Amino acid sequence: MRWFNRMSENVKQRMQSWLQITPANVDSFNIQETMDFQANVIKNRIWYLGDPDELAQLYSQIDSSQNRLRFWAARSSTGREIRKIHIGLPAIMVDTLTDIIMTDFNQITVPDKREDAWQKISQENEFKSLLEEAVSQALYLGDGAFKISLDTRMSQYPIIEWYPADRIDIICNRGRMKEVVFKTAYKEGNKQYELQEHYGFGYIRNELLHNGQKADLKNVAALAGLKDIRFDDSFCMAVPFYIYSNPRTKGRGKSIFDGKTDDFDSLDEVWSQWIQAMRDGRATKYIPQDLIPKNPETGALLKPNPFDNTFITMDGGMRENDTDKVEVTQPNIPHESYLSTYITALDLCLQGIISPSTIGIDVKKLDNAEAQREKEKTTLYTRGKIIDALQTTIPELINIVFKSLDTLNQVAVEETEISVEFGDYANPSFESQIETVGKAKSSAIMSNEAVVDELYGDTKTEEWKQEEINRLNARDGVETMEEPALNMDGLEVKKQSAAESEGGMTGESKSKSKDVRNVTEGVSETP
Repeated sequence: MRWFNRMSENVKQRMQSWLQITPANVDSFNIQETMDFQANVIKNRIWYLGDPDELAQLYSQIDSSQNRLRFWAARSSTGREIRKIHIGLPAIMVDTLTDIIMTDFNQITVPDKREDAWQKISQENEFKSLLEEAVSQALYLGDGAFKISLDTRMSQYPIIEWYPADRIDIICNRGRMKEVVFKTAYKEGNKQYELQEHYGFGYIRNELLHNGQKADLKNVAALAGLKDIRFDDSFCMAVPFYIYSNPRTKGRGKSIFDGKTDDFDSLDEVWSQWIQAMRDGRATKYIPQDLIPKNPETGALLKPNPFDNTFITMDGGMRENDTDKVEVTQPNIPHESYLSTYITALDLCLQGIISPSTIGIDVKKLDNAEAQREKEKTTLYTRGKIIDALQTTIPELINIVFKSLDTLNQVAVEETEISVEFGDYANPSFESQIETVGKAKSSAIMSNEAVVDELYGDTKTEEWKQEEINRLNARDGVETMEEPALNMDGLEVKKQSAAESEGGMTGESKSKSKDVRNVTEGVSETP
């Protein structure tokens, strides 16, 4: 075996020498990240806010070789300044998706014994508004977490708060959440403090930091009575929430802006250049001095008004064969080229996130129900991803709220089953439903019961739908009759009397009588 290995190695070396193959010697690559998770969250927040001055300040401070080539980081040459415009598309995308989700949010179902408590908890915490804020910030920041607090001075029920991604840290152990650290800034006098609340399974531990060093909680008056607590270690009073998983940071969420900020930068550049071209391409009037309007009182030449009367003065027509006339010139602006570039940049920004028609962009397709649903496919995929995340997080959150309530009331902690319902989005119109259902009804493949249920669904009560079914049945001549009861005693008496009368019959008569009974009772005999 050793002899064979040596021979194989010799053959390999000779082949490499003959082919002149040099083995690769690169064992690793050194790549420097330009931003960590927290810096990326700040960048996404500024893109959502959409202030042009803040965007310019942000990109002027990013240190990377490619950053200086970006539109928001570039500086104009002296005398050729350009107005930088942000069109606000990132915020429009997030706000539209949030509105779609919260409009379809129907109800939360809890057990009857928890119903009263949940109504009060939901009302005190304004749960729907809190959920709307969580969905919006999880979309553009990446993630966040719900914090449940127990403070009997403010409420007899658990208090639910939402903390965005830049105010939390999530600590994981073996891929599972170990604790969530909520960070809150406090100012006492001239000093800045940061309260870090460590929420783990069965404990809440508080730390106050000043310049990165631990400080006494008594240094901040508002935190003087804050204490660490312990409870049932089967649950944690913090629930992280994210929609997309972050491929860079384990256990954190991913923003829908990640991978799209360069597209947003290009779209702003296209629009800004277009507007600059429109500004540079304004019509210019050249007016001879003799034709310039004069002040009727003093005879002085009127100065041009930049709003409604802009012109450039030129020499009068005193030369031979010269005429006094007003000349208007305007350069040609390639609108079609700018429009094509703008549409391409816009498509790149929206790809994989939201459909153009969802944010009001006409894509020049038919407006029937099927075409409308085709327009919304990308939005439907994103909506489905968000709803899947909510249907997992909301029941978990409410279950922990009830466990916290049990802890506050010093009773045994119980599991609670919760269900969340969302409505449908981009349903076919009522007219198209009538057309489809009507064809099925006329083809006799759909009953009146199925027709009513398909058309009205949950929009009508069961009593109303049953009355409608009865009206349709009466119109179609369909009557509902009770099934006749079978009198078994009378049937036995008839059989017995027939058997007695059979004794005085001839063979032929018996045979005929038997055939009559068989036909009456539905019995057939095979010869």
